[in-house]
Amino acid sequence: MTMDQTTEAKEEIKPWIRRLARFGYMAKGVVYILIGVLALMAALGIGGKTTGTTGMLRSLAGIPFGNMLLWIIGIGLVFYICWVLIKAIKDPKNEGTDTKGLIARTGYFISGLIYGALAWNAFKIAGNAGSSSGGSQQTMSAKLLSQPFGQWIIGAVGLIIIGYGLYELHGGITKKFLNKFRVGEMDRHEKKIASKSGTIGLAARGVVLGLIGYFFIQTAMTANPDKAKGLDGALSEVAQKPFGQWLLGLTALGLVLYGIYQITRGRFEHMSFGKRK
Repeated sequence: MTMDQTTEAKEEIKPWIRRLARFGYMAKGVVYILIGVLALMAALGIGGKTTGTTGMLRSLAGIPFGNMLLWIIGIGLVFYICWVLIKAIKDPKNEGTDTKGLIARTGYFISGLIYGALAWNAFKIAGNAGSSSGGSQQTMSAKLLSQPFGQWIIGAVGLIIIGYGLYELHGGITKKFLNKFRVGEMDRHEKKIASKSGTIGLAARGVVLGLIGYFFIQTAMTANPDKAKGLDGALSEVAQKPFGQWLLGLTALGLVLYGIYQITRGRFEHMSFGKRK
């Protein structure tokens, strides 16, 4: 049996995993589109707001059929989590066990934890069990600051976030993300959507992650947990800069495009369970 035949056989073992993973990417994309739309509305002065994921979920709960959408998003994120954990443990992408591979697989695991918390929030809010208070970043930071080496840990987290932001930015600029797609199955219009949304979306997300990482480093240097900010804090910081509403609008549009990129990725990403030639 050739390598291609082996890969094809492996791909046919668990096709349902690929279907669930694709739905998961689409759910992740919807999350970022909604956050971007709210921020874009805020920039245009038509009733939106700069908010993070939890704030977006709460806003969604307030619209007709919002709870149903929250359940769908939560379930979709669970599917996404399952896929990234498979990538971390089973290594279908053949990242390997060298330093670079282990860093990538650890990143998948951390991503699973982050989106696990987001899915849990979606379920809580959908069940009307969500708390109305915010400040989860401040709470986490305050707990860490009270521990030995807490400031060093928070500083390291900030550096990791900035590093990942630079990775996303580089990936968008170089268009390396297109290597993840089954380009041969895409028509010209689909390739254009994937290319444009990925380039701008990854660049915007990279900038936002860089700001979040910077806030974490500020927290480590000042030992002030109020300095820690998430996505909502990063967007608010952008809005306060010179020409802030324009910058916020561009960033928001970038997050919408990042969401579209994730949806396109769900449709066309390679999801093989063996080596590809």
